[in-house]
Amino acid sequence: MPERVAEHYERHAHAFDHERRKRFTERAWLDRFLLGVPKGAPVLDLGCGAGEPIARYLHDAHHPITGVDISAKMIALCRTRFPRERWIAADMRGVVPDGMFGGILAWDSLFHLPADDQLALLERLAPSLSPGGALLFNTGPERGVAMGCQFGEQLYHASAGPAEYRAIFARTGLFEVAHAPEDAATGGRSVWLVRRPH
Repeated sequence: MPERVAEHYERHAHAFDHERRKRFTERAWLDRFLLGVPKGAPVLDLGCGAGEPIARYLHDAHHPITGVDISAKMIALCRTRFPRERWIAADMRGVVPDGMFGGILAWDSLFHLPADDQLALLERLAPSLSPGGALLFNTGPERGVAMGCQFGEQLYHASAGPAEYRAIFARTGLFEVAHAPEDAATGGRSVWLVRRPH
């Protein structure tokens, strides 16, 4: 199913970019996230899309960005807009971080993976989060699969259960700062903000 997600975003890259720039409902969460990211520290943005609005916000806050997206068309837009940042066209499951990050975020992206793949990816990436660094991502409210609709096509979403995410945090030495199930301010997304202790 994630392969169909990739095809969907490649087909609709420009339409998605146009629509995405109209909304920034996650801004308050991004501000909280950045409070936990050391000044000037690099950020890993998984599922970065075309870079608007999140990558621009990080760029304007002077955080070097490594952005990953499965859509080559989206990454091409990022490279045009922010040529000094690092952009990778790849499935996030195959990303091998080559350094430490002050922040890792996966907004509206992690939930396109099967639940078990999400948990495995979080566990694998956690050691790349610097002391004091922050992790921000969103999921569904409980374990399951849901089919959404975007541009007239079905779009796969999945989630693990809250206890499963918390087990990953415990195993990797992260602590939960905030969890907002079905957060109304972000259109019903279940949001997680996690940090690594100093």
